[in-house]
Amino acid sequence: MDFLQLAGKTVLVLGVANRKSVAWHVARVLTEAGAKVLYSVRSLARKQQVEKLAPGASVYVCDVERPEEIDRLREAIAVDHPQLHGVVHSIAFADYSGGFQPFHETPRKAFLQAVDISCFSLIAVANAFRDLLDRAQGSVVTISISTTRMAAENYGYMAPIKAALDSAVCFLAKSFSQFSKVRFNAVCPGLLKSSASAGIPGYIDSYLFAEEATLRKQAVQTEEVANAVAFLGLVIDAGMGVNYCVQAIVQANRSKSAGNSP
Repeated sequence: MDFLQLAGKTVLVLGVANRKSVAWHVARVLTEAGAKVLYSVRSLARKQQVEKLAPGASVYVCDVERPEEIDRLREAIAVDHPQLHGVVHSIAFADYSGGFQPFHETPRKAFLQAVDISCFSLIAVANAFRDLLDRAQGSVVTISISTTRMAAENYGYMAPIKAALDSAVCFLAKSFSQFSKVRFNAVCPGLLKSSASAGIPGYIDSYLFAEEATLRKQAVQTEEVANAVAFLGLVIDAGMGVNYCVQAIVQANRSKSAGNSP
């Protein structure tokens, strides 16, 4: 039984860097489920790495900080794949080269760059691929964090940026609903053991502490996140949970009420 309904589907995965990447684990789960995975990476060096991990796969280069490269990615994919059934956005970046700093001293340039790469890129990619995405059953999934309300000092300014990403998911879902049934979701895991997270000041210590704080005394595994991403290709609540204050519904009910008034 094809429980995930992914066999024969084409999915674009953005953000693979190496074997520890969330994106790589997601791609592997999708491939095992029968999907055709297309890869988008930031640089030529990453392209060569992914080609070694997935021989024969289609690997494209796209730096999401450059709008023209997102457009070129869409055009290149459209040549051989006129329809996408899903997009996995597993991209995040923050410049911690200056070391740990109190949140109120966050550099403006670093904050805005992180917003561009980690949040706005989802909006830009979704918009670029809107005509290729399966309008009846398409799915877009991004990777967020378990909570944006906890002020973890070492995570710094990325928590507010992930909060913006979470909100963007809701707004994209509602915006796309005007012309499609494309679903948008965010998977929000706890601390993960990845090469990207290892670059965050003090992250390793936090990871070890978090593992002790879990009820099962074992940290979240990247494979669990990948399974959740693959699962979110399915319809769960049809978007009702984010569809607050729909003007068309409000106006229609007002009209009904007015018509029933004595």
